[in-house]
Amino acid sequence: MDLSQKIRTLPRRPGVYLYKNAEGEVIYVGKAKNLRNRVSSYLLEKNQANQKTGTLMREAVDVDYIQVDNEQEALALENNLIKQRKPRFNILLRDDKTYPYVKLTMSDRHPKVFVTRKLRKDGGLYFGPYFPGNLAHRLVDLIHRSFLVPSCKVDLNRYHPRPCLEYYIKRCLAPCVKDLVSTEAYREAIRDVQLFLDGKETELESRITARMTQAALNEQFELAAKLRDQLVTVHQLQQKQRIASAENEDADVFGYHFDKEMLAVNQFHMREGKIVDKRDFFWEDLPDLAFEAGVDEDVEMETDMEEQTAPAHDPEPWRSEAERRAPNAVAMNQLPEQLQDFSPSAFFSAFLKQLYLDQPYVPRAIYVPLEFPDRAALASLLGSQSGRKVEILAPQRGEKRSLGDLGCQNAKQSYDQRFRTLAPSKNAIATALQDALTLAEMPTRIECFDISHIQGAETVASMVVWEKGEMKKADYRKYKVKTVSGVDDFASMREIIHRRYRKLQEEEAPFPSLILIDGGLGQLHAAYAALEEIGVTLQPLASIAKREEVIYVHGQEDDPVVLDRRSPVLHLVQKIRDESHRFAITYHRKRREMRDRESELFSIPGVGPTTQKRLIEHFGSVRGVSTASYDALTAVVQPKIAKLIREYFTQPAEAANVSPALPILQ
Repeated sequence: MDLSQKIRTLPRRPGVYLYKNAEGEVIYVGKAKNLRNRVSSYLLEKNQANQKTGTLMREAVDVDYIQVDNEQEALALENNLIKQRKPRFNILLRDDKTYPYVKLTMSDRHPKVFVTRKLRKDGGLYFGPYFPGNLAHRLVDLIHRSFLVPSCKVDLNRYHPRPCLEYYIKRCLAPCVKDLVSTEAYREAIRDVQLFLDGKETELESRITARMTQAALNEQFELAAKLRDQLVTVHQLQQKQRIASAENEDADVFGYHFDKEMLAVNQFHMREGKIVDKRDFFWEDLPDLAFEAGVDEDVEMETDMEEQTAPAHDPEPWRSEAERRAPNAVAMNQLPEQLQDFSPSAFFSAFLKQLYLDQPYVPRAIYVPLEFPDRAALASLLGSQSGRKVEILAPQRGEKRSLGDLGCQNAKQSYDQRFRTLAPSKNAIATALQDALTLAEMPTRIECFDISHIQGAETVASMVVWEKGEMKKADYRKYKVKTVSGVDDFASMREIIHRRYRKLQEEEAPFPSLILIDGGLGQLHAAYAALEEIGVTLQPLASIAKREEVIYVHGQEDDPVVLDRRSPVLHLVQKIRDESHRFAITYHRKRREMRDRESELFSIPGVGPTTQKRLIEHFGSVRGVSTASYDALTAVVQPKIAKLIREYFTQPAEAANVSPALPILQ
């Protein structure tokens, strides 16, 4: 049965269809209220005239389908299949940025709290996402100060001999050391943190008040004072929340800019009526993607009662209404063929499904620059998912339309910065690096290490420094590995890290914002072991693996950071890594040269370490010694030694009883 015959057998029911190529790979996934009508539309000549639809149908040799009960189920299933199969002709969500969550590791014996950008089914509790990203870090810092729950990378499932500095500065209960805090007291602190992050301030306030009163009755006045300070913090946050709840609701606002087969999308996060952060998405090489093959005839456009429907195609959504009506406005039939192939409505239909479905948080309102076919169905599905009403609107006038115009202007700015000649500022790159690696603070100084040797010989290490946007060569350091013999990069890295930061400790000098290791997980763990030996457990530490160009952050090894190959952040990390490698190689070559020239002079009878040193210092190199005259040599060494040196460099190797380093092949 050929493809067209199979399409005619499809049911007239809601469902998802999957186009496959000759190798059986799924190349496109779509959904429909009426499977037969929708899939049959791909066979129409007017739709196959579209470049992307025509390419899809030329590659497709089979179609499969999954029937469901309603359009909402079809939306959800389509989203899941796209994420699982990643079909080449679907619009795939590509993102430079994710927002952080606060995680409580409830499955641990002694739970801890930290910031993460990955949601996993590992028994932990996740709270968020937080906008802007540094809000999560501020909350965790507040938890450290008020509830004394740690976020360090120390294994809390076993006991350690002594606590770290955080305990002594009263920012940790030190559950890692036996008998410093009881299990019951620590679980009580974790329960307080959970209530705090859940927003249950009233229950938390009553719990703290009861414990404070009991501590005062037991004459534990220091504990009562700590609980009083916690109570003040919770009370202040509660008042702030009451004020905020009276403000406007949360919303996300989208804008886009498309040009030369490349697309940039801007997303504003509005919280309590204020723009608190923005997010950028980028797509390149759009001919590899396929949008909908025209308007789905079995789906009616729904329009909000208070908003007018946007045009089906709006090439410049940032223009005001007056500009649209101006005589010089671009007519649809005057648009370039390339732009006519791009369907913004089909794009946002696919984009919003992948962005919001299966996510723990969805705002109450989503503003898009134009209408799309399954807007109402998607809004209903998101409302069912979040347990409250969710609106997806395409406003045409007023403040909401102005926000959409602003989003499109920002999308154009992001497009120019990403795809054209505008380079991001040094601070922007540093901020992006902070977001990518989930650092608590924007990095101002990075120290990068690399190991260099040949089969374990002359093993050396380098340290290069990036500071405030520039490589700081005055702070570069080179090390000769002293305690490791043979090929052992892990042990070598451990020695160098230990030596470097033990010295900083002794000098009471500040540590860098980030330690970067040239290598994979083995080098990363070796570096952390060295830091742990000297009692440093909270130092940000990462490594970049060669070839894969994957960045591993210590404590998040299961979620390596994979950046786009055009990302300025990746370019910065590569630049620092390459400089470290260059510096290590240079030092290693110098050590080899010194070894080689030393061994050659030592082959001369009567030349020992002291004589060799004097000769090199006087003539500068072995070549200088070899070309020096007898009289010049006698100015440095005794005449007898000078004669032997001249004989060594003027007679054949056999006369000097020295075998050539390599046999000459005839």
